[in-house]
Amino acid sequence: MFSKSPKNTKRGLQIIIVGCGKVGVTLIQQLSREGHDITIIDKSAEKVQTMSSLYDVMGIVGNGASYSVQIDAGIENTDLIIAVTDSDELNLLCCTVAKQVGNCAAIARVRTPDYSREVGYLREKLGLAMIINPELEAAKEASRILYLPTALEVNSFAHGQAEMIKFKVPEGNMLAGMPIVRLGKDITNDILICAVERGGEVYIPSGDFRLEAGDVISFVASRMVAKSFLAHIGFKTNQVKNAMIIGGGKAAYYLANLLLNTGISVKIIESSRARCEELSILLPKAVIINGDGTNEELLKEEGIEYAESFIPLTGIDEENILLTLFARQISNAKVITKINRISFRDVINSLDLGSVIYPKYITSEAIIAYVRAKKNSMDSNIETLYHMFDHRVEAIEFRVSEKSTVTGIPLMDLTLKKNLLISFINRNGKIIIPSGHDSIEVGDTVMIVTTHTGFNDILDILR
Repeated sequence: MFSKSPKNTKRGLQIIIVGCGKVGVTLIQQLSREGHDITIIDKSAEKVQTMSSLYDVMGIVGNGASYSVQIDAGIENTDLIIAVTDSDELNLLCCTVAKQVGNCAAIARVRTPDYSREVGYLREKLGLAMIINPELEAAKEASRILYLPTALEVNSFAHGQAEMIKFKVPEGNMLAGMPIVRLGKDITNDILICAVERGGEVYIPSGDFRLEAGDVISFVASRMVAKSFLAHIGFKTNQVKNAMIIGGGKAAYYLANLLLNTGISVKIIESSRARCEELSILLPKAVIINGDGTNEELLKEEGIEYAESFIPLTGIDEENILLTLFARQISNAKVITKINRISFRDVINSLDLGSVIYPKYITSEAIIAYVRAKKNSMDSNIETLYHMFDHRVEAIEFRVSEKSTVTGIPLMDLTLKKNLLISFINRNGKIIIPSGHDSIEVGDTVMIVTTHTGFNDILDILR
């Protein structure tokens, strides 16, 4: 067992994390920063030693599904166990043992399609708080981008009623040189620009902020309004007609399934003959090619130059990046790059890869949103949490379940923190882009965009 230094006095949750892979490490970094009391379990003594020396956590070497190991880790006094090992079965077993021994919530990472089809059943029967599937979530994010290919990112809020869309302002676009206050007068009041990245700096803009060519903008709107706004400012808004996917793993299967269901034709290039045979049964409407997806001649032969979208989903980041750069060079395809590693972010950002998705971050954000909601003693839970611009900005959707000092008061009369925007209010499924005269009411969900981090409660927006 590896010990840790004394905790700060602010009471966080008692959390056990089983598995020190990429998702485990991301969770350790974020949750230890947010003041939680963390114990990690992994079979690798080297990984446990490394994490214990880098972060303020306790480490135990052993099998996370073992009753005695969980007792050593303090399961009887734990608030939450998160199992994110490479094995779905081990993760489910860890949570099952924990639920029998302790009175804690449990989250399991489960990636196999067979189990993913049974998520509701498993969660209910095993009493789990959450089952999370990084490959499926990454596929959903990629599919949202392919439905609106001019966007760099598309994130869903309010159960799909609202979207936050990121795009780059091109040279000569009508937005270049326009103050944000003119948007409402000249184009529409039904969108809100939440954040702007310019020259490496991120701004939460006020009305007098002037947009420039090259700015990367995130705006929020209802789904229908978002499309019409982009069309109005000169962006194509029709979804891609076809997709070429390199690699036939779980993420490729999930993505192909989503795209085929919306009428997008799919071609998958996979090097393993056995996997190709599996995919041809699982995805009878897709074209499955057995071959080396990193071979230039094969890619040209299979029509990369004419593909409308190109998504490398190999298990190797470097291959995905090189394939993206190659596709950008010889075609006009919309490219999406999946990156598993979470280091070298600055280098990756400088490569102009278009849309980049990080399954590890998608997974950790869903779990961190749950943790913050659980920590919160008030009755206003976090519905969705999303980190933007390399974790420098947070978008948080709160559910407001009871009266408080922020409800029933016009927004212009609230003393809000600086660098914070109330982006939308979702009232009974209607998305309101608020003015100063609108107010937050009980039953609403409210999305906040801010450069502050660690908000647990809607009251945190007040100074």
